[in-house]
Amino acid sequence: QVQLVESGGGLVQPGGSLRLSCAASGSIFSINVMAWYRQAPGKQRELVAADDSNFRTIYPDSVKGRFTISRDHAKNTVYLQMNSLKPEDTAVYYCNALLSPTRYSGPQNYWGQGTQVTVSS
Repeated sequence: QVQLVESGGGLVQPGGSLRLSCAASGSIFSINVMAWYRQAPGKQRELVAADDSNFRTIYPDSVKGRFTISRDHAKNTVYLQMNSLKPEDTAVYYCNALLSPTRYSGPQNYWGQGTQVTVSS
């Protein structure tokens, strides 16, 4: 059983910063990709940042230069440092991992429960 547990969300003023964390636990043989997505009310879930096992990162233009994804491979943990936050960053942020639970299983997709980030004065 694999679990992704997020933490670090909350209320912040425009221009402020937050750091999200997501720890993967359970039966994990290897992790291909860890990523963050977000979903605002009435909108589709969108990719915010991704980090593959080769230290390559991906960001959409909307967060590039403001958000930074990082991983602690030893702890199966991924972080999202969010700076210069804007009201339009308000959303539920979800951790995502593409991983193989065992040596014999192919990569499977897992999601965390989500953490609310609200940017408001």
